[in-house]
Amino acid sequence: MREPLRAVLGEDQPIVREGITAMLERSGIEVVAAVSHAPDLVRAAAEHKPDVVITDIQMPPDLADDGLQAARRIRAEQPGTPVIVLSQFLDASYALDLVGDDPSGIGYLLKEKVASPQILTDAVQRVVAGGSALDPDVISTLVGRGRTAGPLDGLTPREREVLALMAEGHSNSGIAKKLVVTVPAVERHVTGIFLKLGLQQAESSQHRRVLAVLHYLRR
Repeated sequence: MREPLRAVLGEDQPIVREGITAMLERSGIEVVAAVSHAPDLVRAAAEHKPDVVITDIQMPPDLADDGLQAARRIRAEQPGTPVIVLSQFLDASYALDLVGDDPSGIGYLLKEKVASPQILTDAVQRVVAGGSALDPDVISTLVGRGRTAGPLDGLTPREREVLALMAEGHSNSGIAKKLVVTVPAVERHVTGIFLKLGLQQAESSQHRRVLAVLHYLRR
């Protein structure tokens, strides 16, 4: 049998912490540590080497973006550690700060959405697999920002839809289901996106997807 995924959780509100822990464990994800302070989160991640770290953004000691900064430190000290941050507020700057130069293994979800166990467990599965799981509302906010002209202007409306779903973390088959089209049709759109963004020479398809998402988020 496959070993269950192991998670470290950072959340300072006891009721919320217990609720998320119960939700994860009902989904077969073992919570090996649940802490209420950002420094403890960093220590727990170093000790347990979990499959995923899940943390609120606002945590003690300062109740500012301590959880976010702890997540960034964990990623710096343990490269590749999948991280999901939970936010009570829609702030796209937090998402960009977390993504940095690589959205792979990164999740950013609004807390109100985590009331659905399926959303959180799906996000865990995506980031553990090396993908991203960005809240659609965050993506919409990023899309609405003012920007300068660039390669993204050459994308068709359908290619923009596909790229937005890639940014949320959907696979080609997942995008096909969302758009009610065939997987080969999605693959053609993805190839067109890579070509128009000048990513056809990247090392692998997965690497190109990451670069394409970064283009999209930083537009």
